[in-house]
Formats: sequence, C-alpha cells, structure tokens
Amino acid sequence: MAIGEQYSQIIKAEAARLGFTYCGIARAERLDEDADRLEQWLKAGMQGTMKYMEDHFEMRVDPRLIVPGAQSVITLMLNYFPEEQQDPKAPRISKYAYGKDYHEVIRTRLRELLDTIRQQIGPVQGRGFVDSAPVLERAWAVKSGLGWVGKNGNLISRKTGSFLFLATLIVDLALSYDPPFAADYCGTCTRCLDSCPTGAILPGKVVDASRCISYYTIELKEALIPEAEQGKLESWVFGCDICQDVCPWNRFSKPHEEAAFTPLKEVLNFSTSDWESLSEEAFRQIFRDSPLKRPRYSGMMRNLKAIRKS
Repeated sequence: MAIGEQYSQIIKAEAARLGFTYCGIARAERLDEDADRLEQWLKAGMQGTMKYMEDHFEMRVDPRLIVPGAQSVITLMLNYFPEEQQDPKAPRISKYAYGKDYHEVIRTRLRELLDTIRQQIGPVQGRGFVDSAPVLERAWAVKSGLGWVGKNGNLISRKTGSFLFLATLIVDLALSYDPPFAADYCGTCTRCLDSCPTGAILPGKVVDASRCISYYTIELKEALIPEAEQGKLESWVFGCDICQDVCPWNRFSKPHEEAAFTPLKEVLNFSTSDWESLSEEAFRQIFRDSPLKRPRYSGMMRNLKAIRKS
C-alpha cells in the first residue's frame, strides 16, 4: 500500500471516530471553473450586502494561498437532520440552528483531527475551516466525491440528502485522492425553484443570495426587511429550509446522533407571543451557545415584526 493511501486511511478512520458522516480528499489546486462562476456571481451583485464575499478572491479559489505548500484538501460532512420538529405554530427556524452553534462543535473536532494527523503522521502544516474563511466548501466536496451541487445550491448526497454541514481541512501532505463526483441527479426536477417564495433560486444552479429568506433574516443588517419581501417570509424568522424540505433526495435524511445538536425547547415551542415578550437579557442567556445569536436580539425582533405581514 502506498504511503499516501496509508495516511488517507488514518485520516478517514479518525474522521469517522470523531463523528463525521463522510470524509473525502482532493488534490489542492486552483478551482478555475468555480473561479469563473464566482466572478460572474459577484459581478451580478448576488452577494447583496455581504461584501466579505468579494474579499480574498484568489484565496477562495486556490487553497495553496491559504496554506503555503498545500497538497490536499480534506472535506468533512456532518449530519444535522433533527428527529424533533417545531410546533407548527412556532415562528420557523432553520433546522441547522436547533441546537448548539455548529461552528464551535465542528471547529473543536477539526483541531482534534489535525492533532491526530500530527501525532500519527508527523509535523504536518494545516488549517481547518467551517464557514470561517474564503473556502469554496461545496466545490471541494464535489471534487472529493461526496455529492453534487443541486439546483438550490446545496451539496446533496445520494445517501443522506442535504441536511449536512461542510468543513474543510487544508494540509501540506500528499494523500490518496478520491475520484470527483461526476454525476448530477437533480434531473428535470424543479421543486426547489418552484417552491422558493422570493424567487431566489434561478435556472442554471444560480442562487441570488440577496433575495434569499436566509439572507433577509440573518445576513441583512438593515433595520427593516424590504417591504416588498416581508409578505413572502412564510413565518421564517431565522434562515429557511423550504428548498431542502421539498427536495426528493431528503427522503433519505436520517436523524443525527449528535448530542450538541439536541434542539432547545424554546426553538421548538416558542410562540410568536413568547418571542415578542422575551427580554434581551433572556435572549442572550437562552441562546448564548446558539446560531440564533448571530442576528442578535434586535435582528430577531425585526424578523418577528416582518412575519406579521406574511
């Protein structure tokens, strides 16, 4: 067995031990096709007010600029599909935010994985990321053989659907590489396009982020959500799962087994009046470890007012 294959087996075994659903490995190189798509997307202004998407363009498309001497990109996936569901009358929250902030959960495991690589292989240089750096995670997931990018812009696995977190570990270590995922199993299905209330999902696997409900309820920092869009929120106050909920591939989603993602009872059961009567101090206490802290108390109150017009 070649040394690169041995190293890859060590890494994949440790990833599985740490609870990651899948692990795939690709050669570190510039993503030329993805660079062209990203450039066109940015020129069209689909990033909205997310100006950080315009920063570090070359780093986004070439991991060797993030980790000098990088040879491999390790992509990891972690299932977050919950067994529990929200009260139908509760203001709607994206499933990924039911429990603890996934950034912290996954970041800790990435550090453990890198520590194990150094202990068992040697003084490897590397950096791990989960939504925290200019990395095109979905592109690397496809190159690592983990799935394809659907028409809604999400990475889809034939085995478990799309309710999956993606994380990336870039290392200066030569490994055995997985074949890229070459197929596209969306076919002629357009359920995600047809179901998006704001028309953010466009033909050609293009998502106008500046029109997405998740953008309005999380990323937009304005005091008010645009008047014309407030009636389209369909009770979503944090994120949106519509395009995933209607995706036929998510019939294969299986409940996660991550204790950290156990839903907060407030997320599942808070009514609109419960939210509106919540003080800022109570909000900070209840959601101190939750992704819901991202738009802050003021943002959540803004979103609650907006869904009143839905």
